[in-house]
Amino acid sequence: MNAAPLHKSPEVESFVSHTLKSTKPLPPVTWANAASELNWLNVAILTVVPAISVAGIWCTTLRWETALFSVVYYYITGLGVTAGYHRLWAHRSYNASTFLQYFLAVAGAGAVQGSIKWWSRGHRAHHRYTDTELDPYNAGEGFWWSHVGWMLIKPRRKPGVADVSDLSKNAVVRWQHRYYLLLLLGMTFAIPTAVPWLGWGDARGGCVYGGFVRLLVVHHSTFCVNSLAHWLGDAPFDDKHSPRDHLVTALCTIGEGYHNFHHQFPMDYRNAFKWYQYDPTKWFIWVFPDNEVRKGQLTMELKRMHEAQEKLVWPQDSNDLPVVSWASYVEQSAEWPLILVAGFIHDVASFVDEHPGGARYIVKYIGKDATTAFFGGVYAHSNAAHNLLAMKRVGVLHGGIPRAVDDRVVPPSQRLRVVRYAELGSAYSSSTACSDQDDKEGMLE
Repeated sequence: MNAAPLHKSPEVESFVSHTLKSTKPLPPVTWANAASELNWLNVAILTVVPAISVAGIWCTTLRWETALFSVVYYYITGLGVTAGYHRLWAHRSYNASTFLQYFLAVAGAGAVQGSIKWWSRGHRAHHRYTDTELDPYNAGEGFWWSHVGWMLIKPRRKPGVADVSDLSKNAVVRWQHRYYLLLLLGMTFAIPTAVPWLGWGDARGGCVYGGFVRLLVVHHSTFCVNSLAHWLGDAPFDDKHSPRDHLVTALCTIGEGYHNFHHQFPMDYRNAFKWYQYDPTKWFIWVFPDNEVRKGQLTMELKRMHEAQEKLVWPQDSNDLPVVSWASYVEQSAEWPLILVAGFIHDVASFVDEHPGGARYIVKYIGKDATTAFFGGVYAHSNAAHNLLAMKRVGVLHGGIPRAVDDRVVPPSQRLRVVRYAELGSAYSSSTACSDQDDKEGMLE
């Protein structure tokens, strides 16, 4: 019995086959219907930019300052696509701080390849339906189709389904999508014209080389990921699909040339997994924003820790405890085993007989201040003892805790407690409780 091909699972094959059978493609493009089937916006962008670039190069002197700026700006806007659109948002291969996300979103707008959400939707479909008719830039249709043809002609079929619900919830993605046109104009023409103009008086050169020529190179650099990366090179990880690995492609695409590896491991932030392979995008993610990447990773770790600690029982918030005068504390202690430690009143009724040091060491401090004894005067109690004592808090002594909050009043388990920003206003000590209730007398219930 022959086994089914591993790269064509029944579920995917069935979905693709069903979609192809149940939906009709648009009619083929002919000379008769070409005018109505061309995507004229893309046609304009992909023809006007090269035309102005060639004309500009012909009649505009290139200054070395402008040349250097254009190269740097090429990498900035290119990384907006490779490190931002591609590896961060389309594949979620690493975490980035909010600042880095905004930087990449703005830089990516300067590459004029659509918004993050639109770009990522198509790219996720490309990975899910590689080399099928549901792949928006199907390499099986030929090199030039996957390079630019799919953008010039309206798609014959709607690209396969791809989930972008996570991007719809992302504030940075929504912001960029909303203001994409303004960001595009600013990053594509305003900034590359203004910087050379203000820096060394070369507004025209900046517009031509930093604007149009740079955009032309960025376009075809990233387009090569869809075409050249599926045509040139070898397939060391899987030869069932068209993606290939090659240094030339990597040089042309800011490191996106190890495409066979990428299609096998799309969640890896690297395209080139060996340290010496050319992948500036990997180095950018790895070295330049290392602090920002760590922030993102730490955020997720803290989120998981916060979820875990929410399942535990913690001491009652001091703001919710009654504030009691010394006289009232002494009076109530006559009928109720209460002990004062570090300004907090504790109910030790359930612990008197369980105290490892003996009940008499508890009883002798009922109605008194046991702070010194607890913090080393008699015995230097363990972290577990501190945590257990905090769970027995039933009140706060009026004026009993300094506003500076002695570190001793915070049990060890809470000193590194993970809190959300909204929780920062909720104190875990009684310093605010004392000031808020100076004129109130509390009864311990």
